[in-house]
Amino acid sequence: MPAVRDIMDSSPATVHPDTPVEEVVALLREHELPGVPVVDGEGGCVGIVTEADLVLPDEDGDLHIPHYVNLFGGTVFLEPLGRFEKRLRKAFASTAEDMMTRDPDTVAPDTTAKEAARLIHESGHNRLPVVEDGRLVGVVTRLDVLGALAA
Repeated sequence: MPAVRDIMDSSPATVHPDTPVEEVVALLREHELPGVPVVDGEGGCVGIVTEADLVLPDEDGDLHIPHYVNLFGGTVFLEPLGRFEKRLRKAFASTAEDMMTRDPDTVAPDTTAKEAARLIHESGHNRLPVVEDGRLVGVVTRLDVLGALAA
């Protein structure tokens, strides 16, 4: 069974936390990618930006303030604010850091293709950053894994 290091893209496109959203979108379009790892100055994978991060998941396409009531001169929200805050941050994102999914699922280079397939399936992601000693060394995709398992 091949290891991830044998099937991964060892020179993936990446962005930095301060990369403007417009550049992230242009990179995804130019390379026809569904996502791109976000790396810090030392090459550490600090996040990933996917197509899903670029779209606000709301059936109406609007950003709704959570329901609330005014009680004794204070405001009590009837829904958790965390989801609203996350959506608000993404709606006004200006950099990769504003929209990225932090601490993404990753694999090591010596992970087997079978194990990578399991992780890709469980996470629902199409691609996983490959990290060694805290640094991004590649990206493995669902197609990479399928090709290895079919061989």
